[in-house]
Amino acid sequence: MKKITTILLLFIIVLGCSSPKNNELSPEKELAEAQKELKVLQKKIARLEKQVKNTEDEPDGVRVKTEVVSLQPFSHFITVNGEVKADQNINVSPETGGNIISIKVMEGQNVKKGQILGRLNTKTIENSISEIKTNLQLAETLYERQLKLWEQNIGSEVDLLTAKTNRDALKAKLDAANSQLEMAIITSPIDGIVDDIYQKVGEMAGPGIPFARVVNISKLYIYGDVSEAYLMHIKKGDAITINFPAIDHTIKGRINQKSNIINPQNRTFRVRVNIDNPNGNIKPNLIAEMKIRDYYVPETIVVPSLTVIKDFKGEYLFVAERNNPNYIARKTYVKTGRSNNNSTIVLSGLEPGQLIIIEGFEQVVNETPILRQ
Repeated sequence: MKKITTILLLFIIVLGCSSPKNNELSPEKELAEAQKELKVLQKKIARLEKQVKNTEDEPDGVRVKTEVVSLQPFSHFITVNGEVKADQNINVSPETGGNIISIKVMEGQNVKKGQILGRLNTKTIENSISEIKTNLQLAETLYERQLKLWEQNIGSEVDLLTAKTNRDALKAKLDAANSQLEMAIITSPIDGIVDDIYQKVGEMAGPGIPFARVVNISKLYIYGDVSEAYLMHIKKGDAITINFPAIDHTIKGRINQKSNIINPQNRTFRVRVNIDNPNGNIKPNLIAEMKIRDYYVPETIVVPSLTVIKDFKGEYLFVAERNNPNYIARKTYVKTGRSNNNSTIVLSGLEPGQLIIIEGFEQVVNETPILRQ
């Protein structure tokens, strides 16, 4: 520091000596100018001395970021793709055949159980009912008269039984015709939404020919196929997270059923999750991603997975070790367990309270001086 000050003062003196003798400035003014220049140089000297001191005091080392090792919970998850299904997804058909004369609903309409969806032509059945009713009235009259005669001991028992049989047969025939008339009315078997109407007015409908589809999506379920490797780690009642990428929606759920059979074709077992869908946002056949936790430890040492490096001896990471008064990077071999995302369990090689290098470890080797941020 003294050398810098001496050199600057000599520089000022040389400047003063080199001034031409015929300088027009008076000695007083020349002195004032020199004093002014001296003040500027003194400030510059002070600044340079401070910079030199800071440079000399700053220790050498690679700047890194560290983290204290501590015990914490660890969970491992697997992701299983599934497909949304609806238990109440029904193709509705009439119970009898006939020509469609009217359709009472539209696609997308909410309907209640028993609500009329459409009607078939029932003219033939109605004519048959009218004829049966006429014959039934005659049969009732004949039976009543025969009964009165029987009560007066007139006529035979066979005549009475014949009249009664005819009347009862016509009653049964009328009930059958009325039932057939009801079957010509197409009704919804469930509460739900009319998703599709397959037929049009004027077309022939009949049993086994779908007329419309009615879907109830307030209650849905998801099936997912899980690898048999996780058979002992997943059980009924486990909590899961379900994500629907197409609609950017996530819900919570639980496994309601776990299959007892392994599929021999893909070596998987099936899980079922029932879900509520009050707003109707989730649709049947939508793809679902089920995140299932298959492993959990309440307390263990967990480190960022990126900090674990592997060489021919095994896996290691760098620990910040005190080397008074500073720190050095210490290469430490560890034994790791399961990993999930960017978290890895360390089974041995680390203790709670140690400092691990989580940023800047790529720039150090064993015993490299380091500066903690």
